[in-house]
Amino acid sequence: MKSLLSPNYLTSYRKTLLLAYPVVLSQLGHIMVGVVDTAMVGQIGSLQQAAVALSNSLYMLVLVFGLGVSYGITPLVAAADSKKDFSENASLLKHSIIINTVMGILLFALLFVSSPVLHLFHQKEEVVNMAIPFLNVMMLGMIPLCIFSGFKQFTEGLSFTRVAMLITIGSNVVNIILNYTMIFGHWGFPKMGLMGACWATFISRVVMAIGMFIYVYYNKHFKVYWKGFNALKVTKTLTKKILGIGVPSGLQWVFEVGAFAFAVVMIGWISPDAQAAHQVALSIAATTYMMASGLSAAASVRVGNQLGLKSREGVRIAGFSAVIIVLAFMSLMAICFIVFRNFLPTIFSNEPTVITISVSLVVIAAFFQLSDGVQVVCLGALRGMKDVKIPTYITLFAYWIIGLPMSYIFAFKLNLGVQGVWYGLSLGLGLAAILLFLRFNYVSKRI
Repeated sequence: MKSLLSPNYLTSYRKTLLLAYPVVLSQLGHIMVGVVDTAMVGQIGSLQQAAVALSNSLYMLVLVFGLGVSYGITPLVAAADSKKDFSENASLLKHSIIINTVMGILLFALLFVSSPVLHLFHQKEEVVNMAIPFLNVMMLGMIPLCIFSGFKQFTEGLSFTRVAMLITIGSNVVNIILNYTMIFGHWGFPKMGLMGACWATFISRVVMAIGMFIYVYYNKHFKVYWKGFNALKVTKTLTKKILGIGVPSGLQWVFEVGAFAFAVVMIGWISPDAQAAHQVALSIAATTYMMASGLSAAASVRVGNQLGLKSREGVRIAGFSAVIIVLAFMSLMAICFIVFRNFLPTIFSNEPTVITISVSLVVIAAFFQLSDGVQVVCLGALRGMKDVKIPTYITLFAYWIIGLPMSYIFAFKLNLGVQGVWYGLSLGLGLAAILLFLRFNYVSKRI
């Protein structure tokens, strides 16, 4: 690695940040929907908050796979854009629309048949009875969200990131307003409680999809990609190429998010209060994670551009500069977590027991911020090089072979409780960060 303050690196920092900040805010918008739901539902009670945690454990597992599949198009668009290949990107746009719409429908169907599985996890019956109706409405939002993500990843591959950010922020405003009116029964709306939160989320997802379609269809920058759009054929070759990147990318997210989702089940064996505290702390940690994933998306585009230009040095600088940025950012977030550990949980709950447990989990989250940021950025950089298979195996090994078993041992064999579950997850994140960083260094040298 050359000097991290050399002119090439300073230029890369600037370009990455300019590309990343709208993506960061857009990614933050995705998670803020769940964060707002958790905070507002927490004002009702810990049982309702535990129901949100349980339903989200299954919903997020499916959601991140759909979002990951949509990521398959971004490095391909970035590489074609660096060569000014408009016809290739026009074809990629059509394939993206079709693949992500079909994916949304399939994932909706999967959730529809899977929701009764929550009964098999030995959770409190009252929590499950509230979680299933909540999930049944949440799953409706899968289709518009996948459509939105398909358009969003196409525009990000072309380095147009700001409008997706604005649409996501706007949909979050809609979600907050509808949560306020539908959960608590303001402004003439009936008081729907927990169910009001999921209907608000569904409506905000529809707003996102419609807004993104209007932007891409009518904006002058994308007119060239709509010319002859109907005449373009959907080919098995390009579909396979997109899914060859997208499916492993989705699985990478599934393995990480799935580990935290299964952690919800394990913590449910302890108590509903512990489950609610896990949801509170996870909402706080997921906020910084999604911001880091925005840097990951920017790294994917920057690395993809440099790969299209066949620049090994450019690929390495783009990847390593994103790692440096995320280390700086996540270090700041870790300090904030520790300093405000007693305050942050009070935003999400007014239950003293839940808050007490959450405080200890927020401290643990502070210590895994750096590894969480490094692993997600390295995944993005590797995706930009179209290297997705080995990183997928790395995430499977780190989270499911090491992280989750250690969580069980710490929690139930060493009697560390909910904190033990988080110690195991932290171990998995640290291992993933080291292995993925080494993988990027190795693969980028071989270009």
